[in-house]
Amino acid sequence: MKKNTKLSRAYLILIFILMYLPVAVVIIFSFNESKLPVRFSGFSLQWYEELFRDNDMLEALRNSLVLGVSSCFLSAVIGTLGAVGLSRIRWKTKGILEYISILPLMIPEIILGMVLMAFFYLLNMPFGMLTLLLGHTVFCVPYILMEVKARLAGMDPSLEEAARDLGAASFRAFWDITLPLIMPAVMSGALLAFAMSMDDVVISIFVNSPRVSTLPVKVYTQLKTGVTPEINALCTLMLAVTVAVLLIYTLIGKISKGKNRLFSTREK
Repeated sequence: MKKNTKLSRAYLILIFILMYLPVAVVIIFSFNESKLPVRFSGFSLQWYEELFRDNDMLEALRNSLVLGVSSCFLSAVIGTLGAVGLSRIRWKTKGILEYISILPLMIPEIILGMVLMAFFYLLNMPFGMLTLLLGHTVFCVPYILMEVKARLAGMDPSLEEAARDLGAASFRAFWDITLPLIMPAVMSGALLAFAMSMDDVVISIFVNSPRVSTLPVKVYTQLKTGVTPEINALCTLMLAVTVAVLLIYTLIGKISKGKNRLFSTREK
């Protein structure tokens, strides 16, 4: 039994080393004084300074932030309304509708990107920020829809029914009762969707125009000429932001669970 435990720990340590050693190397070399990514010659912040002086990179970052926030807002509205609608219908085709709603997560990105490109081309839409926004919204909606749907499944429907019995209209009952209860799920799904939007390359390449560049696409095109310390600095900052988003996502999840326990205790 002890041998199996030691072997399991050794295997787990090996997996963690293989997963996080490349990340650690990128972080270390982002502070490298030398431009050559083969040896560490000294600690320096010059590549972070170069990064913030790169206007093209900063413009791509602004485009990605605007795109991520806008697509998450649209996805939050569509995903929340879709999850509430699916929870209230009693059709025989409900299972099929739920399956269709998560198809963008199951379809490979390259296929989804080609489909969106062909669809926008048939509509004669000019490729740019609008097509990027629509494309990112398509694959962001399922993240929020699944989070909200799971939250609604664990929520007591009698709470909204009680509000309606007291004279509240359907919209008022949803706004005052249901929406505050599902808001942690909406926020956590939106944060996850934002992270996926900021990370997307494949779909953005298919629905983008040469005049508009997002940060992941900009990094991808620069990597073709070789990895520079500036890219390492950018990856380090993106990693820090991603970790922060994940921590906020975890915190919101804990708050949501705490509210569930509180309401369960009150009901008892």
